[in-house]
Amino acid sequence: MDPNIPSAEAKVTQSSGFNTDPSGAISPTTPPATDRPWQEWLDPAAEFLRKLPDGVMKFFSDYKQPLTVILLFVGGGVTVYLTLALLDAINDIPLLAPIFELVGIGFAIWFVWRYLINSQNRQELMSEFKTLKEQVLGKDEG
Repeated sequence: MDPNIPSAEAKVTQSSGFNTDPSGAISPTTPPATDRPWQEWLDPAAEFLRKLPDGVMKFFSDYKQPLTVILLFVGGGVTVYLTLALLDAINDIPLLAPIFELVGIGFAIWFVWRYLINSQNRQELMSEFKTLKEQVLGKDEG
C-alpha cells in the first residue's frame, strides 16, 4: 500500500475525530479539557489574584473582619429584599394570602391547645425548649 495515500480507517479517524482501536473500541482523539467545568472559571480568578500587587492583598488581609461584616450586612439586606419581594408576589395571588392566614390561625389554636392550657404540657414544652437550646448553644457549665 502506498504510504502517501491515507487508508480508509485513517480517513474515518480524521473526519470523525475518534480513534478506533483494533478491538473495536472508540475513543476521542483529544482528551477532555477538564472533568470539572467550574475549573475553567476558577483558574482565571486565581491567576488574577496572583497578579494583584502585594498592597492590595495586604489591604484585604488587614481589613478582613470589617469587610466580612460589610459583606454580611449587604447579603442580609439583599436576602431581606428578596424575601419581601417573594412575599409580595405570593400576596398578589388571589385566595393564597387568606389560606395562609387560616393556616396560621389554625396552627396558633393548635399550639395553645397542645402546649399552653395544661401545666404538664407547659413543662414538656419548656423541656423541649431547653433541649433545643443545649443543642444549639451547648451545655451550660454553670
